[in-house]
Amino acid sequence: QVQLVESGGGMVQAGGSLRLSCVVSGRTSDKYGMGWFRQAPGKEREFVAAISWNGGTIYYADSVKGRFTISRDNVKKTMYLQMSSLKPEDTAVYYCAADSPYGPYPLQTDNEYYYWGQGTQVTVSS
Repeated sequence: QVQLVESGGGMVQAGGSLRLSCVVSGRTSDKYGMGWFRQAPGKEREFVAAISWNGGTIYYADSVKGRFTISRDNVKKTMYLQMSSLKPEDTAVYYCAADSPYGPYPLQTDNEYYYWGQGTQVTVSS
């Protein structure tokens, strides 16, 4: 059974940094794309960043470009999201997602990912 577990969320002041982690278990192959999404209160879940299986292709939402960095370590079966210059509007529950019918490719749409984590709260105060 595939499981994704996020960690690293918390409360930080505007301008601060956090690093989220997403550990994948129960998956023998690492040839799948992964992504980060977030959902703020009263809003729909939105795309943040995605990475191909080998890190060769990466996408970011315009709202986080230049501030967030997605990466993955397939040996550790872990994906990361380094968040810097955080803003109050980054406050949300952050979810990691993995695997899709498209295999190794990163996706920017949430309804095509097979597996999801439980989410980790990120709160940025002004």
